[in-house]
Amino acid sequence: MPPEIQRRRTFAIISHPDAGKTTLTEKFLLFGGAIQMAGQVRAKGEARRTRSDFMQMEKERGISVSASAMSFDYKRYRFNLVDTPGHSDFSEDTYRTLTAVDAAVMVIDGAKGVESQTRKLFEVCRLRDLPILTFCNKMDRESRDTFEIVSEIQENLAIDVTPASWPIGTGRDFLGAYDLLHDRIELMDRADRNRVAESIQIDGLDDPRIEQYVPADLLARLREEVEMARGLLPAFDRQSILEGHMTPIWFGSAINSFGVKELMDGIGEYGPEPQPQRAEPREVSPEEPSVAGFVFKVQANMDPKHRDRVAFVRLASGHFERGMKLHHVRAGKPMSITNPVLFLAADRELAEEAWAGDIIGIPNHGQLRIGDTLTEGEPLRVTGIPSFAPELLQTVRAGDPLKAKHLEKALMQFAEEGAAKVFKPMIGSGFIVGVVGQLQFEVLASRIELEYGLPVRFESTQFNSARWVSGPKDAVEDLVSKNKQHIAHDNDGDVVFLTRLQWDIDRVVRDHPQVRLTATKEMMAAA
Repeated sequence: MPPEIQRRRTFAIISHPDAGKTTLTEKFLLFGGAIQMAGQVRAKGEARRTRSDFMQMEKERGISVSASAMSFDYKRYRFNLVDTPGHSDFSEDTYRTLTAVDAAVMVIDGAKGVESQTRKLFEVCRLRDLPILTFCNKMDRESRDTFEIVSEIQENLAIDVTPASWPIGTGRDFLGAYDLLHDRIELMDRADRNRVAESIQIDGLDDPRIEQYVPADLLARLREEVEMARGLLPAFDRQSILEGHMTPIWFGSAINSFGVKELMDGIGEYGPEPQPQRAEPREVSPEEPSVAGFVFKVQANMDPKHRDRVAFVRLASGHFERGMKLHHVRAGKPMSITNPVLFLAADRELAEEAWAGDIIGIPNHGQLRIGDTLTEGEPLRVTGIPSFAPELLQTVRAGDPLKAKHLEKALMQFAEEGAAKVFKPMIGSGFIVGVVGQLQFEVLASRIELEYGLPVRFESTQFNSARWVSGPKDAVEDLVSKNKQHIAHDNDGDVVFLTRLQWDIDRVVRDHPQVRLTATKEMMAAA
């Protein structure tokens, strides 16, 4: 594998809301030299606008609602970090993001342990056999017993946990951590949150020098706990980590910049280099000389002054250079990539080149959709990018009926972005919008007004779920002709069956046995 590809580390940060994910992202950028000062997520007003949250709504609410990608160098590595929304209403964006990374960093709150959203996201990582590195955050606050946290991860997530570091004290007494992998004591600097703490190389926990830094009671407890941990927990095994069977855990406090550097070193040393990508008719390996990549996210209006759409493309193989002509597999047409960008959240710079493992943005006017594959000519289709049936459905009306056309344009854009499902019913006018969580309706309404100057109302509908329809052509046509009031088409033109009750689904299963109703659809370029 070319050295440039070998040094790539492409990973996502996942967590339950409020575990400190955005703060951790900030500190990664700080230590990577990408920003000068962390944006204190907790601060008020202007100072709160963190680097990775660029959408107006995110800035106002202080939550991340869309995944953003950031590339920067750290030591000899090139990190491609994807920050994902922690809020469960935006989990679909996160699921798709996980198809574009080689590893995940799971952030856990030391007081709360494994929470529901952590469990869901972990399951997705498990399905993809993604290696996971764990960061137990907020150790400077009152937190749970360390062994309790470790055993909760092991039991809840059915994964071996191996400590990479061990906390020295907790809450008010938290001094730092002992680095088990390098035999060092790391001390936290409480005075300056952006300063990296001191690191003291020692010769085992019996080294008398430790006594200068750690009070006797905490030291006795540390020695006892580390001895127990070494006896009870599995030893560090990089192969097992890469296979997704074991997760190393670091303890720290992101807001105090503590433990972050050790975690970053861990991602570099023990995280995977770019991995092969599943595709039809064959897998794509990163070291292949020809370029291949796929779109896992589309973000519209990142720059409100220009109605641009940026397709986030994960390069699966090869060495890409600006100006290259790539083959757009779904459209069957060549595409000149003249202005590819690298991201640092909302800031972008022109990408003169990129390698397998990198994430680049391709500005376009709607040609690229989620699931599209770009190659140097070979008709490959990357697989495994999911689209989920919405859990909430509402109709949408424009405040000004004369602007219905603008509304249709806005809705189609959000559907292509993957921000919502948009269904056009066969009978009646207007559109039905489907989302995973209620907060998404608020985000859509606010974005349609901000980006299109169009106030809209979401109203309830008789339907509460949607299923994609597949099967032999005549069987599907028969279903459609007998159930017109339940039939709609999504923005790709695929047939969708709208349901009110489970009874509707049971009836289709009984009366139309050849037809399949599914709650997921693979976002793959339909030819």
